[in-house]
Amino acid sequence: MKLPDKILNVVDMFAKIPGIGEKTALRNVLQLTKWSEKELETFANVLNELGTLQNCQECGTFADDSICGICNDVHRKKSQELCVVETITDCLAIERSGQYRGLYHILGGVLNPLLGVGPDELRLNKLAQRVKDLNVQSLVLAISPSVEGDATSSYIKGLLPEDVQVDRIGFGIPMGGNLDYLDSMTISKALENRRKM
Repeated sequence: MKLPDKILNVVDMFAKIPGIGEKTALRNVLQLTKWSEKELETFANVLNELGTLQNCQECGTFADDSICGICNDVHRKKSQELCVVETITDCLAIERSGQYRGLYHILGGVLNPLLGVGPDELRLNKLAQRVKDLNVQSLVLAISPSVEGDATSSYIKGLLPEDVQVDRIGFGIPMGGNLDYLDSMTISKALENRRKM
């Protein structure tokens, strides 16, 4: 049975979203066919607004204005602490934890010469300027534990003045994790990041 093109076109668009296959896309679109015309119009308008979404000129996250709410927060600026992450989703994950109250800087990836990602493709010059302008005393590197992540972290450390304290977040065994099921790299990182009790 061939479905109308109006449905198939929307299914094709939904299937482009990571993690959504053709079957899930079809189920979602069939669900949308039950919505009223007003609900569909609102949905279309909200999706259309994504085209006008902008990034914060300071940290790089999504923002309604040129500067996001976190970068405008006076208390966070006073902390003189900056957390460097690869992606916006990393920033959101740290915010959800509720444990960090400083500013962020989103790189947009990690150094990877094989893929053509060098210092100019990341926001590294902006990072160095922000450290200076904000008088950052403490920088937290929340970058993934990989060869590229390690190289990026080392590069960043070399960009900064000596008086800036640079820490890398701990990596290792997740809560409730069992050693039997962990790979050797995770165990190695956990041993590297051990601390006194």
